[in-house]
Amino acid sequence: MESTESLFLSLIRQHQAIIHKISKMYMNDVEQQRDLFQEIVLQLWKGYPGFKEKSKFSTWMYRVALNTALVYFKKDKRKVNHVPLDENLEVIDINDSNIKEEKLAYLYKAVHELNAVEKALIFLFLENQSHREIAENLGISEVNARVKLNRTKEKLQFIIKRNGYEF
Repeated sequence: MESTESLFLSLIRQHQAIIHKISKMYMNDVEQQRDLFQEIVLQLWKGYPGFKEKSKFSTWMYRVALNTALVYFKKDKRKVNHVPLDENLEVIDINDSNIKEEKLAYLYKAVHELNAVEKALIFLFLENQSHREIAENLGISEVNARVKLNRTKEKLQFIIKRNGYEF
């Protein structure tokens, strides 16, 4: 029988891409991304004893990770240490060519211009979450999730066009 700690670490390894993506969406700087990653894992560990397995681990993880990112992002905003979007942007994509990496970098740059809730919406959308799942993860109604997501996608398209990013 696995110990609680080894089971937790196994689940974190299995779903760590979720945490990496959220960290990249909320933080520009690589160091800040690492700090947020660690903070999310810490909050997951603190909350793990209360995880009742009424939902999938990944669903619970999304909710904890996004809530942690929102709180962390607000704390980070108070530091007034803003970095231009073109600095410290490191995109790691081992699956495809430089073109795909460049497009992904543009997407992350554009996403950094969104507010914290909009980032969460886009993240969950990119994770192929349904409107119902997005609503559950954010604690809002399904109709509200659909409306907010559509507005956020429009805003993201505007940002991409305004900045001249080529897709």
